[in-house]
Amino acid sequence: MLYNGKNDCTAECSDKLHEECGVVGIYLNKGADGAAKLCYYALHSLQHRGQESAGIAVSDGTNIEYHKAMGLVPEVFNASVLQPIHGHIAVGHVLYSTSQHAHIENAQPFVTRSKLGGIAVSHNGNLVNYEQLKELLEETGSTFVSESDSEVIIKFIGKNYKKGMERALTDTIQMIKGSFALCVMTEKCLIGARDPQGIRPLCLGKTENGWVIASESCALDAVGAELVRDIRPGEIVIINEDGVLSFEFGERTAKQTCLFEYIYFARPDSIIDGIPVQEARLRMGAVLAKESGVEADVVIGVPDSGLGAAMGYSAASGIPYAMGIVKNKYIGRSFIAPTQDAREKTVFVKLNALKSDVNGKRVVIIDDSIVRGTTAHRLIDVLRRAGAKEVHFRISSPPVKFPCYFGIDTPCRADLISSSLTEKQICKKIGADSLAFISIEGMISALQGLCPASDGYCTGCFTGKYPMPAPGELSGKRI
Repeated sequence: MLYNGKNDCTAECSDKLHEECGVVGIYLNKGADGAAKLCYYALHSLQHRGQESAGIAVSDGTNIEYHKAMGLVPEVFNASVLQPIHGHIAVGHVLYSTSQHAHIENAQPFVTRSKLGGIAVSHNGNLVNYEQLKELLEETGSTFVSESDSEVIIKFIGKNYKKGMERALTDTIQMIKGSFALCVMTEKCLIGARDPQGIRPLCLGKTENGWVIASESCALDAVGAELVRDIRPGEIVIINEDGVLSFEFGERTAKQTCLFEYIYFARPDSIIDGIPVQEARLRMGAVLAKESGVEADVVIGVPDSGLGAAMGYSAASGIPYAMGIVKNKYIGRSFIAPTQDAREKTVFVKLNALKSDVNGKRVVIIDDSIVRGTTAHRLIDVLRRAGAKEVHFRISSPPVKFPCYFGIDTPCRADLISSSLTEKQICKKIGADSLAFISIEGMISALQGLCPASDGYCTGCFTGKYPMPAPGELSGKRI
């Protein structure tokens, strides 16, 4: 991801949290071609994880070629770009970044070449010791062209490449601290690695003539691959002509997957660490109904990530489910909103109430989170203008009170509405008749009901208790 050094309060205001990126790796058996095209399809299915840039690097066994640019996957790649890129190994990347960091130098994969060979790296996550590692590399003569902490990873691998790729990658991974899901490619092999806590997701799939590594299983479906399993926390998987080699690079630690993968980030058709995402959202909605039920006539969800929880809430409460809100799917990232007031008003363009569903009714509206509260306030206004008699807001995540340091773009703590206001105060501010959040215990119980063997989850943005020391805790930044 891009390293800001601190949460950026000046970035374009959004009332949603954002994942930083998605990664893909393709390995086809020797003699096959078309890795670039498969990578393109897989990246298309991960577009929700990043819309700023896209890139693919491909190896034909001897050379590594790559193409990357700013824009969505179909904007960056077309037939004329993909057709001349031949090879049986590929890594791809889609990036989300804050607006002031949206330039080509930060686009991935990062590619480096030396007399020992080429390396391409795609990274999803965030390194909490980036500044120290960058300083160490600069003291030994390295220069940097990007603001991305991912560049540190490829430079350390390159410096240690003479030891062999397995040793170079292991040494690098043992130096970096934070969250990471990595796809690394040389001319001869594809490598996947996941951080020791498993904060960011990564899975392994099998095709008829090769293997796929991806951030989410929906990317495997897009290329006709079968989900084999998730890459384990602290595991490195090396894929070459001899097959798949797996080993662990450190002591086994408790898995702490990011809860927002299930709440919001992942596509509903993905499976992460054995848990179907849509099932998780349905169960969270059911728990929410039991914890904070209210008399109402209809349940609606905020498109798209609030829909699963709304269905679960409806089923558990017996209150009928309705569409309620229509989303304009053609509002892109380039929609012009030069002022804060204009940005807040874009919700009227993106979302509109279905009057026949809400007019004269007591409405329960389900969303995945409240960050600043601006979207919630506007949505309630939309519903009331459509004739809703009462509006009860329910949130399928606990209050977000703290920044994330492990791959989510969150506002600074002062801009998180739940960090300074009580539930009652937030309810009054957004104009709801009532407001309730799911409890942390209830949310985790919903997930454990689907996968009892799961070790645990990162709750840092809800509790301030992080899987490892974070830079803001140590330096006072971002808090």
